[in-house]
Amino acid sequence: MINRVLLRIKIIQAVYSFYKGGGKSIPAAEKELFYSIEKTYELYFHLLQLSVEVTKYAAQRIDARKNKLRPTDEDLNPNTRFIDNAFVDLLSRNEHLNNFIAEHKISWADNFDTVKLVYDLIVESDFYAEYMAAESTDFTADKNLWRKIFRNIILQCEEFFESIEDQSIYWTDDLDIVVSFIIKTIKRFDLKGGVEQELLPMFRDEDDAEFASKLFRETLENEAKLLEIVDNNTKNWDLDRIAFMDTIIMQTALAEIMSFPTIPVSVTLNEYIEIAKNYSTPKSAVFINGVLDSAVKELKAENKLIKVVRI
Repeated sequence: MINRVLLRIKIIQAVYSFYKGGGKSIPAAEKELFYSIEKTYELYFHLLQLSVEVTKYAAQRIDARKNKLRPTDEDLNPNTRFIDNAFVDLLSRNEHLNNFIAEHKISWADNFDTVKLVYDLIVESDFYAEYMAAESTDFTADKNLWRKIFRNIILQCEEFFESIEDQSIYWTDDLDIVVSFIIKTIKRFDLKGGVEQELLPMFRDEDDAEFASKLFRETLENEAKLLEIVDNNTKNWDLDRIAFMDTIIMQTALAEIMSFPTIPVSVTLNEYIEIAKNYSTPKSAVFINGVLDSAVKELKAENKLIKVVRI
């Protein structure tokens, strides 16, 4: 689940924290990096569980209306399509989800207002009204409802963003990408898989975990050499005048370019330019692109850049 796009962002953040924190050893900083990755994976389960909690809340609302002193016909005969959603029912019994929740003590109990907020926004949406009024539904329609909820409500609600940030400092920049994995999970969910079907693993394979560890260490352990390359290719700039985040992005990008022969230079450049667009100044992407392009030419001219072409 934690792909290399997200790993690069996490590494940039960890390098930034390492320099700003002061006094932290590289092994300790690496441990914190992997803790932040684990917390992102925890958010994945936290958001999946939100589907279950919102549905439980909806069921409680129906029960409360039935038990009113003078219930209406609508109160006594409610439309239960939302709480009977087959996707959420299967998810609520998923062994992988329930085992992870129990092990990591994941709960929305302290954030009940957020559960209620999400439910209220769902009920107000046009796609909810269409879903509830449809002549019939099936597992695909039930899944599509929750894909729309995550895409059009969870991702668009500023209050929800604030709630996630308040719950963990490690989740501040993770919501967009984790929701994309939630939507992917919903799409893949299959009735035939039953309660044992697998959710997304933290890493696609061990190579990604090794990539994160190696890139983080190479970036910090070769700081002097990497910054010298940056300095050589910013002749009209003093390093002290370059935005600190820009320097970190270029340092990390060069560490990847020089330490991972199977990753094409173009892939690395594109990834870090995108990071610059989102995490640094408006002009950073163009500046970083120019510096890294010049640095790559320098490394090639000096035969210091070796790339392996995969067949």
